[in-house]
Amino acid sequence: MPGTALSARDDISDKSLVRSFAYVNGKWCAGVTGETFTVTDPANGAQLGEVASLTADQSRAAVDAAQAAFDHWAGLLPQERSAILRRWFDLLGAHREDLARIMVLEQGKPLSEALGEIDYAAGFLEFYAEESKRPNIEGVTSHLPDAEVELWREPVGVVALITPWNFPSAMLTRKAAAALAAGCTVVAHPSAETPFSALALAELAERAGVPAGVFNVITGDGATVTGPWTEDPRVRALSFTGSTEVGKLLYRQSAQTVKKLVLELGGHAPVVIFECADLETAVEETMKAKFATSGQDCLGANRIYVQRPVYDAFLEKFSEATGQLTLGNGMDDPDIGPLIHERAVQRQEAQVADALEKGARLVCGGKRREAGSLFYQPTVLVDVPDTALIMREETFGPIAAILPFDTEDEVVARANDSEYGLVAYLHAHDPRRIYRVSRALQYGMVAVNRTKVTGAPIPFGGTKQSGLGREGARLGMEEFTEVKYVCRDWA
Repeated sequence: MPGTALSARDDISDKSLVRSFAYVNGKWCAGVTGETFTVTDPANGAQLGEVASLTADQSRAAVDAAQAAFDHWAGLLPQERSAILRRWFDLLGAHREDLARIMVLEQGKPLSEALGEIDYAAGFLEFYAEESKRPNIEGVTSHLPDAEVELWREPVGVVALITPWNFPSAMLTRKAAAALAAGCTVVAHPSAETPFSALALAELAERAGVPAGVFNVITGDGATVTGPWTEDPRVRALSFTGSTEVGKLLYRQSAQTVKKLVLELGGHAPVVIFECADLETAVEETMKAKFATSGQDCLGANRIYVQRPVYDAFLEKFSEATGQLTLGNGMDDPDIGPLIHERAVQRQEAQVADALEKGARLVCGGKRREAGSLFYQPTVLVDVPDTALIMREETFGPIAAILPFDTEDEVVARANDSEYGLVAYLHAHDPRRIYRVSRALQYGMVAVNRTKVTGAPIPFGGTKQSGLGREGARLGMEEFTEVKYVCRDWA
């Protein structure tokens, strides 16, 4: 039977938040075969618990439950759905500390970042609690004599959500709150690395009064659980956050049932720093863009382009700041925590070795903290050639690749030379340059002289192979609706 060592910890006050069973149709359930999977603490390899691994048939049963609950949930007054989402928001605030600690233990991020993520996650519940009251769209003037035209927004139906390990709480509420606010019901699959955060949210959703079958969390092997969803015509929309490779697979699998898709995929963010920028701000903000979440962030800076007149000065300041970063267990709130698993560390090692082989220079870091650990030192590589792997592939770790540029046209072309288009960071003072470059960068989001741009009220998403659709804002709720056009003659 599933079990967990988490509930025995003294620093988690509400033990009932720690759940090791899946949540389906308002009930906590084990896999019918009794299979489980192990969740470990990436900081030390300690076993945190065993979680139920559901079968494909159980995953289909979750869709049955969501479909059965749909008419009632969609038929509630928007104000009724709003009140439930608001109670869920209040509960996240009341249990903020416990939720953050659960996240640190299974994901590894520093405690202060985990607390920030819980606030971020709660913000989506609060925002969509309000948006749920405003689902209507603008009418249109009739183009036909004696006819009345109306446009209605209606929920699509059952929505499947697949969420990642790097933001295990916020990515679930960003999707689920929007879908529930629109009147949809949800089947959700959290990453096997971080299921406890999602299950804690399900516990609070139940306490908030989310009806049985409306919000279901199915744990287990990803292919086993989500395969039936991509094939099921009753699942009318699918929202996924993760790698571009897996996103393409889900795209193909969903084609047969023509689902609506919201895909937030990989990123390879450039940072462009012009000589007119405030250098202190550029260093400070680029540190945030690179090292937040230990570099395990689709918004993380991968390529840092610095105009040649300030290149050396930037390198000196940035390298000094990087060398002062602390590594440690997330519960001790360091600057950098462990990476999520061994494959992530091996990627860092491979990209550093490749860059050095191609002529880059190592300024600091460049190896694990100690053999066998998942801690990788904050690393600075300079004079990195555009041919290096790190300039093409996501790093998802604490490695900063820095290289010079000369002209505006040159750096825009190099920044855009990527299959990804999620976010770009720009540092400059000249307003005309800011306008030109912001328009020229082929990215869904551009941050100018700052790093943090995300939040519930903004449409989050990318271009090119960074995904489809938008999450957050009104657009995030509209992704889970269909427009119905009614043309009526009263005669």
